[in-house]
Amino acid sequence: MAHAPEEVEEMARLASALVLNIGTLTLEMVAAMKLAAQSANAKGIPVILDVCGAGPTSFRDRKCFELLDEVRIDLIKGNASEVARISGARVRTKGVDAAAVEEDLEEVALSLALKRKCTVVITGPEDLVVDGRRRFVVKNGHPLMSPGSGHRVHGGFGDRHLCRGGAGSGRGCGRGLICFNVAGEIAAELSPGPGTFKVRLF
Repeated sequence: MAHAPEEVEEMARLASALVLNIGTLTLEMVAAMKLAAQSANAKGIPVILDVCGAGPTSFRDRKCFELLDEVRIDLIKGNASEVARISGARVRTKGVDAAAVEEDLEEVALSLALKRKCTVVITGPEDLVVDGRRRFVVKNGHPLMSPGSGHRVHGGFGDRHLCRGGAGSGRGCGRGLICFNVAGEIAAELSPGPGTFKVRLF
């Protein structure tokens, strides 16, 4: 949650993983993200890029690509249209809601994972994890978890052994998603409606 450029490098060095979320971009925030990511890269701390809302503006897309080009990203996460947009597919998006994607999502994720040498996670009714060598589809969860719950799933990737590039990264991310979705299933059983569900899920 640290945004100030004066402290992000120090904060990143204390973390188990660093999450960069482009949901509310400013030039200053992107500069701070780069500082934090460079600090995390130097310490071998995994960096997760949540491409939240990628697509509706050229500024947002440009800054995503800047981050991908200038720092080491270990995991890219987003919904189907956000990830497709970052992979280079022609997708119309209006914000954080997933738009229709004509391309095969597995191919989109694999292409991006290979190009960026990272793990790619596409969240949705079924979550897709591709690490360049393997794919995992996570089918559990509950309808109350959507939309928006995907933005809270970073905690499942917060261990350097789960999201760091390599043979186990896709499996580790799949495990994180499964745990998060099980929490959603349990929360739904205890909740009469969506308001209570959010509290139970936390």
